[in-house]
Amino acid sequence: MYTIAALYHFSRFDAPDALRPPLIALCAQHEVKGTLLVAAEGINGTIAGPRAGIDAVIAHIRALPGCADLEWKESTATEPPFGKMKVRLKREIVTMGQPDVDPLAKVGHYVNPAEWNDLIGRDDVAVIDTRNDYEVAIGTFNGAIDPETQSFGEFPAWWEANKDRFHNKKIAMFCTGGIRCEKSTNYLIGQGVEDVFHLKGGILKYLEDVPQEQSSWQGDCFVFDNRVSVGHGLKEGPHMLCHGCRRPILPEDTTKAGYEAGVSCLHCVDQTSDADKARFRERQRQMSLAKSRGETHRS
Repeated sequence: MYTIAALYHFSRFDAPDALRPPLIALCAQHEVKGTLLVAAEGINGTIAGPRAGIDAVIAHIRALPGCADLEWKESTATEPPFGKMKVRLKREIVTMGQPDVDPLAKVGHYVNPAEWNDLIGRDDVAVIDTRNDYEVAIGTFNGAIDPETQSFGEFPAWWEANKDRFHNKKIAMFCTGGIRCEKSTNYLIGQGVEDVFHLKGGILKYLEDVPQEQSSWQGDCFVFDNRVSVGHGLKEGPHMLCHGCRRPILPEDTTKAGYEAGVSCLHCVDQTSDADKARFRERQRQMSLAKSRGETHRS
């Protein structure tokens, strides 16, 4: 059984590049894999491994400057969720491209999962999903507005074009684990929006805490690991990942026109060139060879 820890924390790191080597070494020592992003504004990522290994990495991160009150969300998987460990230095731990946004200064009002249904059911509240379009496509909250953005960096432009729709409305926002809402709520506050709320712990915490029979969530939640999606109770969902476009698909989608394992699906078959498809086929061939040898392909 693999323990999975999803985490983020905003803190001011004076030398984020110095944090990378010890994290890589510690994760290798404890057979922890996944992705951690480190920037001057903090740390973000998802890791998986044995219980003792996750405990060791979490303890290390909590000892970093300003990270003592780090919170994280745990789930489990029977198969390895990641093939390797990556610790990357970034300008932002979640890219919004707004240099004046600072979640350490101020964010929206946190709303616990137990209180979320009451908030989003109010007539004076507009509920906005801050995730990407392919994430929203497989699940969201009843009545939530989908900005149809392909990346989080598109959100400010979407807000500018649509803000008049929300005159005299309170704004409730949500995302997978909470990190995108830390930035988007700070952004809206900077735009003069007074009543901004966001789901504490994100969709993952809601699906963990709120029983399905009381839930306002419909569908599954996309996750950025080999599980692809999770549902209520954080149980692994039915989705697969198209390795051509990185979008989630269902098993029945593999029988539809355009699907080729590792190459394309109904969403992307017309969006990639013949050269792209040839490259994807070679990657798929190498992955199959590695699997037959009991190895992990490192592409």
